[in-house]
Amino acid sequence: MKSNADAVLSAKSLHYFLQLIDSMSYTQAAQILGITQPALTQQIKKLEKAVGSPLFGQVGKRLYLTDAGIEMEETAHKLLNTVQGAIDTIQQYSESDIGQISIGALNTFDSSILEEFLVAFNRKYPEIKLSFTFYDRKELWNKMDHNELDFAIIYVPDRNANPAAMKQYWTEKIYDDSLIVLSPKQRRKLEDIVDEKWVSYPKGSYLPQTLTRFYSGKLPEKGLNISARFSETHQMVNFAQANKCNTFVTKSFYELNKKNIKLHTVNAIPAVEFQSCFLYRKNKADIPRLSNFLNEWKQFLKAKDYSSRLDEYSSLI
Repeated sequence: MKSNADAVLSAKSLHYFLQLIDSMSYTQAAQILGITQPALTQQIKKLEKAVGSPLFGQVGKRLYLTDAGIEMEETAHKLLNTVQGAIDTIQQYSESDIGQISIGALNTFDSSILEEFLVAFNRKYPEIKLSFTFYDRKELWNKMDHNELDFAIIYVPDRNANPAAMKQYWTEKIYDDSLIVLSPKQRRKLEDIVDEKWVSYPKGSYLPQTLTRFYSGKLPEKGLNISARFSETHQMVNFAQANKCNTFVTKSFYELNKKNIKLHTVNAIPAVEFQSCFLYRKNKADIPRLSNFLNEWKQFLKAKDYSSRLDEYSSLI
């Protein structure tokens, strides 16, 4: 007979529990997990029965974590982290052409070139299962801190990153990027447009924080006049074009899509430069499939560098 502890230690139940916390919606969580809502509800009830306390409360249609739920969230992360760590340790001694690779990226990162690489990688290593998901900045770091991803695609330097925590990670460069400011009018300087309407990414995102830090002396004390915020860059640019707003994007996104962008570049000095890169735990460099992935990426760029691939891809759009 299974004990209550057996139910709590079900990896499936813990994954379902954490996904429901991320979504705070049974309907949305069930869709993401690819299961029915009743099946998700049943798994959560099993966990609640096992711990002997409700994990979620509800006010109207809104879910919230109970005190027991908050404690269970921390425990679930620790348990899954331990399991994933054990799997990684075991797979260090496995073949380089089997297993799984999970990648998370900031939702401001344009993945067009990476997708080209992933297609080529999958053709060469069809037995390696790839997972690629976009996250906001907080979610992505949370996933890395809990060892739920093999690689994160981030921008550096990141002033918000914990220096002590960063010591456990290594990085592999993807592209030397920069910030491009866009405006509906031609031949403008940043100082000319700071009081006009802007479209931006969500608060807390890397790019708006970086822009504010670099140009703090040129921006209004109360900040930019933000008319709308979007997590998806194409939506942001489309809104800016339709409503004659200023906005900003990465150079890599602009180079890929400049044929379809009707906004004009703005002379912003000094240039805001940063680097997109793969972030990964140091101990994962010894796992064959992951070190192989990084080596294949280096060969991919050696065959044709990132800038050349951007130019080639943009000509096809």
